Amino acid sequence: MKIEIEAHDPAWADLAASEIARWNTALGDALVEVHHIGSTAVPHLSARPVIDLIPVIAPGVDPDSLRERVHAMGYEWLGENGLPRRRYCRRSCPTTGKRLMQAHCWPEGDSEIDRHLAFRDALRADPMLLAAYEARKRHCASLHLRDLPGYGRCKSHWIDTVETRALRARAQGGRG
Repeated sequence: MKIEIEAHDPAWADLAASEIARWNTALGDALVEVHHIGSTAVPHLSARPVIDLIPVIAPGVDPDSLRERVHAMGYEWLGENGLPRRRYCRRSCPTTGKRLMQAHCWPEGDSEIDRHLAFRDALRADPMLLAAYEARKRHCASLHLRDLPGYGRCKSHWIDTVETRALRARAQGGRG
């Protein structure tokens, strides 16, 4: 699979909103809320055109009990997929196989939720940070054109640094 970074598409927000509505309809009270995260959630940021969501699982709900309902929505259920407490699901186009959506389901209160939101909000709030991240993504894509794990590793230190600062700013009452 080739790593493709596309110019920001304002339609991504609408796609995310529609998908969030589908999750809320399908899972109802099992969810607290659903967040649009990742690069497609940041206006003006180029991105791989895959919508990332965080469905927040309500207290007392066994995440694995949601598997069949998520599967009925057209998602593949991959369980923790390397991250404890998370349930990772993905939906691809049935004809092309191209990934469309990724859902990272976390139980309410999990620190991973705040980490993702802090990073997203920091990028939304700072045009210079956004530009630096886009440059990093394009650089990593050029180095790892057909290697998604390599692309992710290439970005990870930069992301970790920004997340740490954003979480610290949130804890001190700032936006990130």
